[in-house]
Amino acid sequence: MKKHHNIIIAGAGGIAEAVGLLLMEWSEVPPTLFIGDRTHSKAKKVAHWIQEGTTKTGFVKDFHLAENGLTDEMKAILHQGDIILDCLPGSQAPRIAQFAKDFNLHYANLTEYVSETEEIMALAKDAKTGFILQTGLAPGYIDLLANGLFQQFCLDFEIDKVDKLEMKVGALTNHAVAPHYYGFTWSPVGVATEYLKETIVLRDFKKTTLPSLSERATIIIDGIAYEEDLTSGGAADLPEALLGKVRSLDYKTLRYPGHYSWVQEQLTNLGNTPDAIKSLQEKMEAIIPHIEDDKIVLYAAVEGKDAAGMLRRKEIAKCILPQIVGKHQLRAIQTTTAAPLVQAAQLLLETPHNGVVLQSQISPKQFLNGNYIIRVYGKV
Repeated sequence: MKKHHNIIIAGAGGIAEAVGLLLMEWSEVPPTLFIGDRTHSKAKKVAHWIQEGTTKTGFVKDFHLAENGLTDEMKAILHQGDIILDCLPGSQAPRIAQFAKDFNLHYANLTEYVSETEEIMALAKDAKTGFILQTGLAPGYIDLLANGLFQQFCLDFEIDKVDKLEMKVGALTNHAVAPHYYGFTWSPVGVATEYLKETIVLRDFKKTTLPSLSERATIIIDGIAYEEDLTSGGAADLPEALLGKVRSLDYKTLRYPGHYSWVQEQLTNLGNTPDAIKSLQEKMEAIIPHIEDDKIVLYAAVEGKDAAGMLRRKEIAKCILPQIVGKHQLRAIQTTTAAPLVQAAQLLLETPHNGVVLQSQISPKQFLNGNYIIRVYGKV
C-alpha cells in the first residue's frame, strides 16, 4: 500500500493472521488493522500475534464480530473502514459482503464456494465499491497464472483457440503415510467440500459440470509423481470467460499416490448419508493428522496447435515452502493464500473499481508481478 488505509479483516484463523502480517510488514505505508471474529479471544490473540511479529509500526485493534446482527462497535469500525478482507468460511461470505455494500466498503474474499459467489455477484452488481471474489490460491492465483499462460500462448503462436488449459494445485505435507497418504495443512471442511461438490469444466468448448473425483490420473512434476483429480471451485470463472476458446479446461487437486483411493473407500462406506460433507470431514479428521510443515505444489499448462498446425505445450510449475515474514514463520498455505488477497486489496484501494471483479477480469501480468505476490510466488 502506498498510502494509509483502514483495513478490516473478518476472521481470526491462520489465513487472517497471515493477511495481517503481510499487510503490516510488506506495505510501504502500514495500514490500521481491525481484526474481528465471533470468538473475541481469538481476534485478540491474532491482533497481539501480528503486533508482536511485525518490524513496522502500526495499529492493530481486535473486535467482536457478532455471529448475528450488528453491534455498536461493529458499526463504528465499519464506518471507519476502507475495505473488508473476508477470511471466514465461505458460508459466511454473503453476510460479510452485504456489510461491505451497506457501509460503502471495498470487499475481497477467498472462497471456492460457487453458490455463495453467485449470491455476492447478485448483491454487488450495482455497488459503488469493488468486490474481488475468489482471490486466494485456488481459486485465485492459479486462475491468473493459467489465464496469463493462455493469453501468451495465443499471442506467441498466432491463434485464438487451444485444446487444453490445465490448472493443478496441491497443499501437501513433505511426508505421507498409509493408509490415507495425507496430512491436513488447511481447513478439513474445505477439503471435504471440494471433494464432494460438482466441478465446472469445459469439454468440447462447452461449459458443463462433472462430479468431483471422477477423472483421476497421474502427473509427474519436477520428477515427482502425484495423483490428480477433479475438485470443485478452483477454476473460478474461467470456464465462463473462455467458453468457445478452450476445448478442455479443468481444475484438479494434487495428492500423493494412494490418497484418492482411500477417500473413495470412505465415500463408498458412507453410502447415501444425508450430510455427506460433514460425514466425510469427520471420517478424515478421525485418522488424518494436522501437520504444520507443508508445501504448495502448483502447475498450469496450455496445449494446442500453432498457426502452422504443429502441436505445442507450455507449462509453469512452482513449489512453495514456508517463509519467514517479519519475526514469524508462516506456512506455505498461509502465504500462498494471503498474498493474492492482499494484492487484491491493493488493486481495489489504489485503482478505481466498482461492482464485481472476477478472476478473468484482472490483468494477469500486472497482478502476478504485484509487490505482495512476487515475494511469495516469484516472478512469472
